[in-house]
Amino acid sequence: MPDHFRLTLAQLNPVVGALAANAAAARAIWQTAKQAGADMVAFPEMYITGYQTQDLVMKPAFAHDAMAALHKLAQECADGPAIGIGGPHLQGAVLSNAYYVLERGRVSAVVKKHHLPNSLVFDEKRLFTAADISGPFRVGPMVIGAPICEDAWHEDVAEAQEESGAQILLVPNGSPHSRGRHDTRINQMVARVVESGLPLVYLNLVGGQDDQVFDGASFVLNPGGAMTHLLPGFEEAVIHVDFTETDDGWRANSGILAPMPDDLERDYQAMVLGTRDYLHKSGFQRVLLGLSGGVDSALVATIAADALGPENVHCVMLPSEFTSAHSLEDAAAVAASLGARLDEVSIAGPRTAVTEALAPLFTGLAEDVTEENIQSRLRGLLLMALSNKLGAMLLTTGNKSEVAVGYATIYGDMNGGFNPIKDLYKTRVFATCRWRNANHRAWMKGPEGAVIPPRVIDKPPSAELREDQTDQDSLPPYDALDAILEGLVDRDLSVEDLVAEGHDRATVKRIEHLVYISEWKRFQSAPGVRLTTRAFWLDRRYPMVNQWRDPS
Repeated sequence: MPDHFRLTLAQLNPVVGALAANAAAARAIWQTAKQAGADMVAFPEMYITGYQTQDLVMKPAFAHDAMAALHKLAQECADGPAIGIGGPHLQGAVLSNAYYVLERGRVSAVVKKHHLPNSLVFDEKRLFTAADISGPFRVGPMVIGAPICEDAWHEDVAEAQEESGAQILLVPNGSPHSRGRHDTRINQMVARVVESGLPLVYLNLVGGQDDQVFDGASFVLNPGGAMTHLLPGFEEAVIHVDFTETDDGWRANSGILAPMPDDLERDYQAMVLGTRDYLHKSGFQRVLLGLSGGVDSALVATIAADALGPENVHCVMLPSEFTSAHSLEDAAAVAASLGARLDEVSIAGPRTAVTEALAPLFTGLAEDVTEENIQSRLRGLLLMALSNKLGAMLLTTGNKSEVAVGYATIYGDMNGGFNPIKDLYKTRVFATCRWRNANHRAWMKGPEGAVIPPRVIDKPPSAELREDQTDQDSLPPYDALDAILEGLVDRDLSVEDLVAEGHDRATVKRIEHLVYISEWKRFQSAPGVRLTTRAFWLDRRYPMVNQWRDPS
């Protein structure tokens, strides 16, 4: 019996629904693995369809089409290494999340997912039927257990497969990025290794899909938890992992250990990759955004430049009589430092026309937020017109603090197809700007250096919709606001909990009220990159009509 086994790991970026393209990429990697003398090439969970499919996978025609693509792939890759690849399995009315083993021109084994996640962004109990625990399969000299993603977060599947003769565990995953998630994954997988005494391969998807960004960072562990391989995060990677059979069982030989950046860098790379993939997978190459001279739009412009290249970023300044000279200068400085196009379109004329049109109906009524919102909506109208005419997707620029309390104008500055900073609180926006000014990486397409002038970061934030306006006129300072929001939104704390942490009760109650009454705005907001496990949309689902308030 051979005492070596070569497993090729394909950490790839599929596109949901692009069955032929995903299969073609798999064939190319299979050919690479064949030339490298691999015994098997492995792809992540639900690779053939892309992930997450949401309800698309429940359409029988789609599931059958995906299965046909897998059978065709098996026939085309008959003479060479076996393939492990994720996809749906539909038999009668039973739909499973499955992992297919393709060998010698046919499907030689089908492993079906036992534990279906039903929390955070996952709703697999809606989509699939939970299967009984699948046994291991053999490829050449090696017997392999394959707990699919969530199956590896519970000890029973790995234990059953080890007891049935598995010699290693191959865990195909579709695990999206959230802050701190990588450490959690490693801790869980080390537990499986310790319990089973088997080497473990954790193979994750990479790439953006709607709001979620799959971060790759696949790894291999030997018994005892020693890491032998760590693939880079947020980029495709293909490596060959060599296993040697010893007196104590199969062991992975040492290999690549990519560096693991800190949370600020990982979040920033998630925003860049999420923006790029959302645009490219939707058929867009260029973006448009309103550049106000403020920190939020400056950061979005920088993310867009790093994602798409500055030549594909079109910034527009839309001044009114309330726009300060500093804002005009700062917007110009940001665009110049990025190398992005900047145009200026005044809203003075359109605002005069709207004011005159509404004057007969507004007679006797004092000016209020209505007039401020008209300015924002005029900007939104003009930006959407430019987006339509130029074929560039409009990016919206509201941070999580504003989105949480509704300090954004529906059909105004909320207009747009995507929001790179939707899950980034304002204090985190400041920190991210400072980080980007001090750091540049090879995956960034924008220029290095301080691309966001310090004055943009340090000046008091303002919507500039009236004279001498600042955000702090109607909101607490952002460090206090974000601490309250993080408690209410991310940690589900009560008002009493936050008061016990030192916050003013009246302020907490006011912020709680603003969060609840803004749900309808968030329901209509653009999708944006998910960075936490309490992002607005799938992670946190609240009714738009809701009269309950915390009585504490």
